[in-house]
Amino acid sequence: MYSLARLVIVRHGETVGESSIRYHGINDVELSDLGRVQAEEARLSLLDDSFDELVASPLVRASETAALIAPGKSVHIETDFREVNFGRWEGLTQEEIAALDPELHDEWQRNPQVFGYPGGESRHEFRARVERGLGRLLAGDARSVLLVAHKGVIRVLVGALLGVELEPGEPQLGAVLRLAARAGGGWRLAAG
Repeated sequence: MYSLARLVIVRHGETVGESSIRYHGINDVELSDLGRVQAEEARLSLLDDSFDELVASPLVRASETAALIAPGKSVHIETDFREVNFGRWEGLTQEEIAALDPELHDEWQRNPQVFGYPGGESRHEFRARVERGLGRLLAGDARSVLLVAHKGVIRVLVGALLGVELEPGEPQLGAVLRLAARAGGGWRLAAG
């Protein structure tokens, strides 16, 4: 049985690289002013929460969001929680990807769960990496963890823990998801 009973996951805020419209995976883009506001809103929504451990992706947009949410608390960096490597599509919008690689774009839209990004990671490699990081998180001693990560990472974590997919486009930048372990095993979304 794992020690972890509560996992609160926050998606980093908007970036100077426009993460709301651009595919930044391994690009290390900083938070924008709006992203800092979103981090502050997440911090305020978590004022009544306490955490044994603060974990973040190594990418600056996640680690900066974590530092803004929990100032003064040390951040444990989990390298396997970095976003997917979009390869040659890094930093592009969907429209730019469609213009650059129309056939690959169409294949990606038809089969997103098995797609391999050109020059980047396959979805299978990405899921395996994130689930490896999740295994380490679950094997730790912390009872309550605040994790700041990326949209793709969060979607994999929710799928692995809850067995469901989030709605398309979710989670939004700065969103807070609360998960709780069930007494009989498994996980559930918890009320905020």
